[in-house]
Amino acid sequence: MTMPTPIKAQRGKAPDDNAPHILVVDDDSRIRDLLARYLREHGFHVTTAIDAASARSTMAGLSFDLIILDVMMPQESGLEFARAIRQDSQVPILMLTARAEPEQRIEGLETGVDDYLGKPFEPRELLLRVSNVLRRGANAPSSGEVRMGDFVFHIARGELKRDGDTIRLTERERDLLRYFAQRPGTPVSRHELAKDGEAGGERAVDVQINRLRRKIENDPANPVYLQTVRGKGYILYSE
Repeated sequence: MTMPTPIKAQRGKAPDDNAPHILVVDDDSRIRDLLARYLREHGFHVTTAIDAASARSTMAGLSFDLIILDVMMPQESGLEFARAIRQDSQVPILMLTARAEPEQRIEGLETGVDDYLGKPFEPRELLLRVSNVLRRGANAPSSGEVRMGDFVFHIARGELKRDGDTIRLTERERDLLRYFAQRPGTPVSRHELAKDGEAGGERAVDVQINRLRRKIENDPANPVYLQTVRGKGYILYSE
């Protein structure tokens, strides 16, 4: 198995009571212990689990600010576990993977994974990814819903309603809206939104965004909530 860049021990302050609590899930004991030690040395509370079953048991009694989850695990893979988590939780997930196939990254993002970090990785990049995911998570809606005027989108269920009435969404529209809703106020590039192998690529994203606007905007030609960011992509503003 590909290993991360060796993590050197550093002196760091002990985590304070308000420090983020991270759950590291990896069946490889060496990687799991290295990550736990390094994160603790940089001020985080850390709990570890050897597989999805162990993590699920731990999560039943503790709440976490972030889950670092390995893709390749026995019995239940990281992607399968992430999909199960997203049924009732929006806890941020950073996925570790030794594979770099676009299909896998896209599958994870569609499942609700917040970010990917490929092995081997530099310790400094790990900290940057963790900080970025935590910052996005702090800005995410705690209720599991985002409101856009008369529209309310329930993230876990993928359900859009207006004044109590359900608005029909295609599977792709649901995926796009969920992706935006998990990172409100954060610009998302067309490249990031484009599905691998999708006909038209980034152009297809523009078409899908226009269709989605017709369902969540009172005036799709002058969007208030799902706006274009020139040179970057799109951004969702919620209330």
